[in-house]
Amino acid sequence: MKEDTIIALATPPGVGAISVIRVSGPDSFYLADKLFRGKSKIINSASHTIHYGNIVDSNESHIDDVLISVFRAPNSYTGEDSVEISTHGNPLIAQKIIGEFLKLGKIRLAEPGEFTKRAFLNNKIDLSQAEAVADVIHARSEASLRGARNQLDGLLSKKVGKLRESLVNATSFVELELDFAEEDIEFVNTDELLKRIDEIIIEIDSLLETYNIGKIIRDGVNVALVGKPNVGKSSILNYLINESRAIVSDIPGTTRDVIREEISIDGILFRLFDTAGLRESENPIEEEGIRRSREALRNADIILFVEDTQQGSARDLLDSILNLTSGDKIVRVLNKIDLGEKSHYDADVKISAKTGQGMNDLSKILVKKAIGTEYYTEKSAIVTNIRHYTCLKKARESLLNARDSVINKISGEFISVDLRNASISLGEIIGEVTTDDILNNIFMKFCIGK
Repeated sequence: MKEDTIIALATPPGVGAISVIRVSGPDSFYLADKLFRGKSKIINSASHTIHYGNIVDSNESHIDDVLISVFRAPNSYTGEDSVEISTHGNPLIAQKIIGEFLKLGKIRLAEPGEFTKRAFLNNKIDLSQAEAVADVIHARSEASLRGARNQLDGLLSKKVGKLRESLVNATSFVELELDFAEEDIEFVNTDELLKRIDEIIIEIDSLLETYNIGKIIRDGVNVALVGKPNVGKSSILNYLINESRAIVSDIPGTTRDVIREEISIDGILFRLFDTAGLRESENPIEEEGIRRSREALRNADIILFVEDTQQGSARDLLDSILNLTSGDKIVRVLNKIDLGEKSHYDADVKISAKTGQGMNDLSKILVKKAIGTEYYTEKSAIVTNIRHYTCLKKARESLLNARDSVINKISGEFISVDLRNASISLGEIIGEVTTDDILNNIFMKFCIGK
C-alpha cells in the first residue's frame, strides 16, 4: 500500500452549508499545522477531538474559519492518521484550501475510492463492506439503503466467513490424510466429508436465492406502460408520480417519446417508462417514438399492458408483445372503469387513473410482481452484487466437483484442489483472496473523496 498522504473534497462539489476536506496519511498532522492557526497544534491533539481556528495561505492571509477533526491511527476510517476540515460550503474556498495543501508537497490528490481502499487494505473493513460504502452513497430508495447498510454491517461477510472457515477445516483434513497416505490414517471419513460439503452447498444455495430480491433492492425495477394510443398510459404515470409530468390528450399519438420517471413504493425503486402508443404510423417522429417504446418493452422487468373500457380488448397487440417478451412479466390493466364497462374484459387489475379507483391495488401488484413471495429482514444476509453472486456460483461448482470425487473415490489430490478452489472463490467476496485487477475494478467506480 502507498504510504503517502492524500487529500480530497469529501462532500459533493457545489454550494452547501459546509464542505468537508479529508486528509489521510503519515503527514496529515504535520501538513495541517502548516496551514491551521488555532489555540493548539494538531500534531499534539488527542484523537477524536475538534479544533476551531483559521486556515491561511503561504502569505499568512486568511482563507476561512474552519473546524478540524483529528483521528489518530488506527482509530480512523482509513486506519491512518487523518484530519477532516469543515469549511464554509463555497467550492472556491475548498478548492483554494486543497490548492494550498498541494503546494506544501508530501501530499497528492486522492484517487477515486482511495480512502475506502485504504480502509480495506488496513483491515478496517472487508471487501464486501467496502463495496457497500458505494452502495450506501448511491442508494436511491429505502430498500436499497437498507440493503447497503445490511452489507456494510457485515452480515454477508460473517456468513461467507463462516462458510469459508468450515471449508478450510475440511480441506485441511483431506490434505493431512495425503501427508500420511503411507500410514493409511483416516482423519475424516467419507460420510463426514460429504455431510460437510452438502451443508456448505445448502448455505450457498440459500444465499444465491436471495440475489433476485437483492438485485431489485439495489437496482430497482423497470416498468414499461404499454398499450394502444389514448388508453390512459400517461394518466396512470401522472397519478403514480402525483404530478402532471406527461401530456394527457384525447388525440392519439400525443406521447412521441419514452418518458421516464421514478417512484418508491414500499421502499422499492420503480422506474416507470411511459411509452408511445403502439400502432402503425407514417409520421417519422411518432414512428421513432414507437421504436423506442419497443426497446423499453424489451428491457422492462414488468410490463403494464394497458387497455380501456372504451376501445375494448387489444388481443392482437398483446400477441405481438408476447413475441418480444415473456408473458410472466405482463400485468393486464383495464383503465377508465369510471366510464363503465361495455363488456367483460380479462384484467389483473381494473382502475380509473382519473378518479384513483383501483390505483392502490395496482401499486400492490407492482410490489408483489417485483419481489414475489420472497421476504428478508434487516438481519438477513442477502446478495445484491453480481460479483458476489458469480463467486458463490463458482464456489458451488467446485464443491459439486469435490462431492463427485468423494463419491467416486477419486484421489484426495483432486478433492483437495476443488475444495481449495471453492475456498478461493468465497475468499474473493470478502477480500481474503484478491488481485490488483479486482481492487482497481471495484474502487474506480467510487467518486473521489470516498
